[in-house]
Amino acid sequence: MTHGTAAEPAAGEAVLSLRGITKRFGSLVANEAVDLDVRRGEVVALLGENGAGKTTLMNILFGHYVADEGDVLVAGEGGDLQELDAGSPRAALAAGIGMVHQHFTLAENLSGFENIILGTQGLLDLSVSRRGARRKLEALMREAGLDVALDRQVSRLSVGEKQRIEILKALYRDARILVMDEPTAVLTPQEVERLFETLRRLTSGGLSVIFIAHKLSEVLAIADRIVVLRGGRKVGETARSVADRRLIAEMMVGRHVPTTRREPGRRGGVLLELRDVSSGEPSDRGALTEVSLAVAAGEIIGIAGVSGNGQSRLSALVAGLARPRGGVLRLFGSEVSHHDPRRFAAAGVARIPEDRHHDGIIGGMTVAENVVVEEIRAKDYSRWGFLRKKAIRSRAEAAIRGYDVRCQGPDAPARQLSGGNMQKLILARVLDRAPRLVLANQPTRGLDVGAQSEVHRRLLEARARGAGVLLISEDLDELLSLSDRVAVMHGGRLSEAIETERVGRTTLGLMMAGHGREEAA
Repeated sequence: MTHGTAAEPAAGEAVLSLRGITKRFGSLVANEAVDLDVRRGEVVALLGENGAGKTTLMNILFGHYVADEGDVLVAGEGGDLQELDAGSPRAALAAGIGMVHQHFTLAENLSGFENIILGTQGLLDLSVSRRGARRKLEALMREAGLDVALDRQVSRLSVGEKQRIEILKALYRDARILVMDEPTAVLTPQEVERLFETLRRLTSGGLSVIFIAHKLSEVLAIADRIVVLRGGRKVGETARSVADRRLIAEMMVGRHVPTTRREPGRRGGVLLELRDVSSGEPSDRGALTEVSLAVAAGEIIGIAGVSGNGQSRLSALVAGLARPRGGVLRLFGSEVSHHDPRRFAAAGVARIPEDRHHDGIIGGMTVAENVVVEEIRAKDYSRWGFLRKKAIRSRAEAAIRGYDVRCQGPDAPARQLSGGNMQKLILARVLDRAPRLVLANQPTRGLDVGAQSEVHRRLLEARARGAGVLLISEDLDELLSLSDRVAVMHGGRLSEAIETERVGRTTLGLMMAGHGREEAA
């Protein structure tokens, strides 16, 4: 498959070379003398902990940042490497560099076709140019094996179809190098496999791919070569053929990463029960319809599903942030009549929110203030309207030590923490109170393998102490390794919870796509 008019380099020749890239933000060195080559027709996985420098490096490649030192070279006509104009996204696009972001950048009210040609046609474009664009797109779809309803409004497309639109946007602009940032985060297993089939087909035609991911099983399934960053430096590179999960994980974090395993547990009494609960207006996307669920002490119930199928509404109900419009919700044996998040927290419900930046941390407050923010009215931390700053600081210091929160101390602004350290701070805040019920909504989204391992360990510790855990996740590996039972949410309805040992990834993936359990099996 050929993109653009420039002559393609011979197979195996470099189409991109980053040489000695260094980028500083004040005293912080985000990238330090990083070298990275990408050859024609290969998939290079770029891995690293949160804050390792992956995003900064890609922003330099795409022209959003300018490197303090180093050069970006891209193959031009004839295949010779030529220096790319720094700080120019327009130059990056013209050189054949495309990017597919984790969060899609599509106009939901336009069709797929309109999204793809947006910005490539003049305001006074003629119908003949649109016909030419459609012919080009149809040819690209045939060559790449991308099946998309071009004339359907994007808001009506599935997540997988939206991603295919994003890929077509890049190919339509004659991309020869495609950067994909966490491209499988919201896909079912079947959609992931279809994406990988597409990438294999595209790379066999000469497209080169930089694949940024945290799921090591997927990296090992698609990458030809694996490059690891740590602390802003390139610390390792290996061919997929000689790599394994242990090797990659240790390269990423610089130490052995323990494997968390769920041991057989003892199930206690029911802590949370939803019986035929509906919530939200029926016309709303994500509303719940007659959902039934029970979470017992000493067990983890996993909720699988593609984002937007009602998980956020379920999470809000369990946290006391939303009300049912029908059905019964019981918490710790009593029917809930007052839906108040403060009461829920005081009763023993711990909340690990889906969006740690927006709902989990107050960036303008210090680490210490964030640790006690949900208990600030408790007599341990305030009296007669005055804060007990010594007690707050002591609690924060213990949290920092106990959960290995890497920061400059209790007085550091929380917004300065990396994603993984924000999540550790939230865990310290909610789990140190020995909650009876833990609501963990996407607890490892966007975290590296080391931070994921720590979150998993803490959730299993809570289960072992007798807490019930409701784990909402789009990562099937996470659900299958931690959950005692798994239910699937689709279209606002929840399946029966199935013992984990009796269900596999393929069945769960089909159920996530809307198939019934018997049909999926």
